[in-house]
Amino acid sequence: MSKRKLAILGIVGVPANYGGFETLVENLLDLLPKYFDITVFCESKSYPEKLDTYKEARLVYLDQKANGASSIIYDSISLLKTYRNQDYILLLGVSGAIMIPFLRPFTKAKIITHIDGLEWKRDKWGFFAKRFLKFSEALAVRFSHGVVADNKHIQDYVEEEYGKDSFLIAYGANHVNAVEPIAYQKKFSFLGSPYVFTVCRIEPENNVEMQLRAFKECEIGMPYVVVGNWNANDYGMKLYQEYSKVKNIILYNPIYEMEELNVLRSNCFFYLHGHSAGGTNPSLVEAMYLGLPVIAYGVNYNRETTFGKALYFNSFEELKALLFQIRTLDRDQMKEDLSKLAKKNYSWKAITKKYVAMLESLG
Repeated sequence: MSKRKLAILGIVGVPANYGGFETLVENLLDLLPKYFDITVFCESKSYPEKLDTYKEARLVYLDQKANGASSIIYDSISLLKTYRNQDYILLLGVSGAIMIPFLRPFTKAKIITHIDGLEWKRDKWGFFAKRFLKFSEALAVRFSHGVVADNKHIQDYVEEEYGKDSFLIAYGANHVNAVEPIAYQKKFSFLGSPYVFTVCRIEPENNVEMQLRAFKECEIGMPYVVVGNWNANDYGMKLYQEYSKVKNIILYNPIYEMEELNVLRSNCFFYLHGHSAGGTNPSLVEAMYLGLPVIAYGVNYNRETTFGKALYFNSFEELKALLFQIRTLDRDQMKEDLSKLAKKNYSWKAITKKYVAMLESLG
């Protein structure tokens, strides 16, 4: 019997370089092709080498930008190219959801939208973009055959806001490994002593500015190391200019070499996670899987993801108070708790099986 067809839309592409949805697809492709005949849409500009297939999935390239406002066109074109010849369409993010009501009467495909947190709440969007994204979210929930929420808080929101059930499927994290620091101590001289670490996109809702300012004002005897896309926008460039010269702050541009990123993460004294929007954030789940002690911004999503077992701050002052007592905090129990929870809840095998079960349940 031939396999049913599944198209995956809404990401920059695979092999994954950056971003949560790309990591999700990268890892789903390890098992999903056993069950489905898969097509993945990719942004042409980001993949000059243009592979035809990757991990048994067929790749299709579009000459549109996958991020920002143009993601609406990118996702819409992807939907137009797939709605006639697929059994399932998995749309990651709500940008292209405006097309779903128009296409649904003409397709046999079951359309599933992963709503990716509450995108319309993010500070980076202006008033009209926020309104549009909220409208897109409403269309996605109403007209998709299924909705994926990656966090209990998002699932509850979909139920309360729209009266609709959704599939709760988190991210996996067992693609990360702890790396011994020895081979990298020349390159990263701070590896031999305590430091605090963050990896994230440099956007206002990730509270990087608050965290950098707290370290600038707190002399705690350990550096703060941040990896992020500082050159992606004016906001990031301004922060880089202001904080790259501060003596206890070390800023790096994105690191795509996984072992190098893992050596920085897995040897930190604390992982600092400032995300205030979105659902289950991949970098937080990965930190848990590495058994890192975590200080997180105290929003519901982060508390849900860490099952209340991390340390939390809700303001600049609370973060400073935690930093001043950082050497006396109980790291060992937290490391053990978070690592156990990650192994139980965030393995890719279990996550992939949930996607398979969801798709099969939709017929």
